Amino acid sequence: MAIVCVGIDLAKNVFALHGVDEAGKPALVRPTVPRAKLVEAIAALPPCLVAMEACSGAHHWAREFQKLGHAVKLIAPKFVIPYRLSGKRGKNDAADAAAICEAAQRPSMRFVPIKNVEQQGQMCLHRVRQGFVEQRTALINRIRGLLSEFGIVLALKAATVRREALLHLEDLPGWANLAVGDCLSEVSRLDERIRDYDRHLAQLARQNESARRLMQLSGIGETTATALIAAIGNGHDFQCGRQFAAWLGLTPGQYSSGGKTRLGRITKAGDAYLRSLLVLGARAVLASAKNKADPISRWAMSLQERRGYWRAVVAMAAKNARLAWAVLRKGEGFTPPGAPSPA
Repeated sequence: MAIVCVGIDLAKNVFALHGVDEAGKPALVRPTVPRAKLVEAIAALPPCLVAMEACSGAHHWAREFQKLGHAVKLIAPKFVIPYRLSGKRGKNDAADAAAICEAAQRPSMRFVPIKNVEQQGQMCLHRVRQGFVEQRTALINRIRGLLSEFGIVLALKAATVRREALLHLEDLPGWANLAVGDCLSEVSRLDERIRDYDRHLAQLARQNESARRLMQLSGIGETTATALIAAIGNGHDFQCGRQFAAWLGLTPGQYSSGGKTRLGRITKAGDAYLRSLLVLGARAVLASAKNKADPISRWAMSLQERRGYWRAVVAMAAKNARLAWAVLRKGEGFTPPGAPSPA
């Protein structure tokens, strides 16, 4: 019987393949395939479903296998774990490939959108920029820690640390003066690098029609718009906006039993970077909503009064996620509630 599904456990040099036929029986078991022969091994197969975990290099291999006529699916690693026969075979590459193959055939399985080369290039901008932001935050905290050793305690605000550290620099002994001075110089260098990447993202947003449509939404700027497009493209991998919001971890987890519905905190699953951008945008929406009279601002302020600030922020972030999915999926600009539809 022909092979209908192949699971691949990805690695740097040696890969594991596990294929099954229509009856679900193993028809291809190759626990060690060298990297140089992986494409050759997949090309020898008839068109079938090829499944992999969404890890380093997965999007590259997905594009290569799609060129060979295969249907390719990427699965989040946490969704593969329940299908691993750990009690029977233990944790190894062959067992992982079999688990991936089994998980990919489940009708309710959720898959990761495959990125094209352009999307991955755009995501590189975001990853490097975020890395600079994290380095700057760590460096500012290091400056606070070093100054506290000399009895100079500063507030958490970055602008305060920059200003006060510079003022106290001459009061520090020789080597401490050198160390803190170098840290301040490095912070300034990182500020400039972050501004450079902000300009790159702004240019990218101006050149992309979908990004311009997304920026019509309140709380979505150049960084968030380009990150959304780099992550999900046109959103065709999600059936509805709520599914996209759930994928981002912006919906509450359920703890229901006995016919009684219990909703807990948001799941915080999915991409933490995208979620943080949407939450920051939602905070900006709430900060300006008190001075606006549009339906979304009134809804946000009403929700804040009833449920509190942070619940309103998360709800606004989830609403923006659903609206962003609709804009990308339908390819149309956002029309505010109550506004006339464009002719």
